[in-house]
Amino acid sequence: MNTSLISTTVPLNHTSSVSGPPLWYGFEFCKVVPGGFVFYYAVKVFNLVVGFPGNTMVIWQVARKKSDSSTSDIFIFNLAIFDAYFCLMTPIELVNRLLLNDKRIGYFQRFAYGIKDTTPLFLTCICLDRYVAVVHPIVFTGIRDNKIRVVLSMLVWVLMLAYALTKSLVGVTSTTKIFTGLILAAFSVMVFCNLSIIWVLRKSVVGKEVMNPMKKKAFKMVLIVLAIIVFNYLPPVALFPFMAYYNHVEFNCQISVVAFSIMDLSCSIEPLLYMSKMERLACLAKLPCSCCQSPSKEP
Repeated sequence: MNTSLISTTVPLNHTSSVSGPPLWYGFEFCKVVPGGFVFYYAVKVFNLVVGFPGNTMVIWQVARKKSDSSTSDIFIFNLAIFDAYFCLMTPIELVNRLLLNDKRIGYFQRFAYGIKDTTPLFLTCICLDRYVAVVHPIVFTGIRDNKIRVVLSMLVWVLMLAYALTKSLVGVTSTTKIFTGLILAAFSVMVFCNLSIIWVLRKSVVGKEVMNPMKKKAFKMVLIVLAIIVFNYLPPVALFPFMAYYNHVEFNCQISVVAFSIMDLSCSIEPLLYMSKMERLACLAKLPCSCCQSPSKEP
């Protein structure tokens, strides 16, 4: 659960004042409505069971690609690394939340959530890369060199690590406004890029029966990213303007917990959607299995 919004109204060490082990429902006042935390723990387990192996497979798949690779693969590769790390932190976080309540482990928890807060930066890079490729193809031909994308990825790494360290060492309240601005800005840029790409691609096939294969591939990619944006990142974005309209218990025990759990769920949804568009996996789902064999070459 991302504690960025909760921290604005509830101290991070709220449960420390309660005698005995940590409360599984987070805060004493959440005892009457623990449903949000049930959903939160279910998402954490799902991310560990599905998200971690899924992201590991994406990393392996992108690393072994020698042909038919996309310029966006470097961003997908880095995104999968951070998502896999976040999923792998699940056992440590659950043990600390449910049993230990160790403040020292809390630093690692906040660092992991700082990483997760900033992963939309790589989604934004993917959207911008596809935007330039489709909407400004002439410009794109001059920047196909992956060195540019490596430098951009390194810059994103620096920003993400700086944000995560600040959240871990200084506290979640120090990054609340940064997180809000980052999500709103990233969401706006990604929606603009994706809608622009969809508009251009749809215009290019007016009066035609079949879309160009490369454009069709780009079209599917942006639809996947747009689906991730709307489903995983729209709920917390939609929350911010209406924080004052909810009471203390509703917001901290239900709304914010569920909204940020859905955001965390992107760790599993992203690799599943990526793998769903891989031709070989789609082929393996069909019968007979011989369809996966390499086609014979024709003159």
